[in-house]
Amino acid sequence: MLKPAAQVEPRRYALALETSGQHGSVAIGRQDECLESRRFSAEMQHATELLPTIDALCRAHGAKPGYLAWVCVSGGPGSFTGLRVGVTCARMLAMGLWLAVVRVPTLEVIAQNALQTRVPPQRVVVLLDAKRKRVFAGQFKRRGDRFVSAGPPVEADPREFCAKQPRPCAVMGEGVSVHRQAVRDSGLVVLPEHLSRPRAEVVFQLGVVRAAAGEVDDPRGLVPIYVRRPEAEEVWERRHGVATGKGDEGHLR
Repeated sequence: MLKPAAQVEPRRYALALETSGQHGSVAIGRQDECLESRRFSAEMQHATELLPTIDALCRAHGAKPGYLAWVCVSGGPGSFTGLRVGVTCARMLAMGLWLAVVRVPTLEVIAQNALQTRVPPQRVVVLLDAKRKRVFAGQFKRRGDRFVSAGPPVEADPREFCAKQPRPCAVMGEGVSVHRQAVRDSGLVVLPEHLSRPRAEVVFQLGVVRAAAGEVDDPRGLVPIYVRRPEAEEVWERRHGVATGKGDEGHLR
């Protein structure tokens, strides 16, 4: 017998936001099941399409504001502008609707795509272009049906970083095509380019794991995962001859 309407507990939904790269996307799920993910219609349209996509997904799945329990966001490193859009939106939703918020490292999101290969590697390196002939890089080890981080993301010379990786090891990420010669010289196995794009449904899946482990973030202090300061700050310092202090930052696009 169905419970009276007043006794029926509201469904608990979660949103996942991915705005760290050129191709943004949003996913919605209930408990630990991802229900749907939608990509933005064009590249670098995060500020324009993020909120309308969230609204469309919530309407499509009957997720009223009171039905949302938490929001997870791809936290970087990545496009500085894109990360700020996603993180700001996650903070707004979390503080306005009293939601839990989970920040998921973007390199970890990309690493999970290696599970789609016929024989997933035991180790994988993810490279993102950091400009200035540098990369943002992360190392991951396969543990069951998941890749877990072997250390924090770093900014590095791509040739030096790849050369010191233990073998066998695969490499992926949009930084591979930018630094193609350095990667080729390293001898690492290069995974297909289509696996380099971070996806909101993976942000949701990893967010579920973190939320279940109690790894939630304080929305008031939520910021992207930075690896160096923004280019805009450095330009300002050069023009004014002052320092704004040390910090970490994702790359600016």
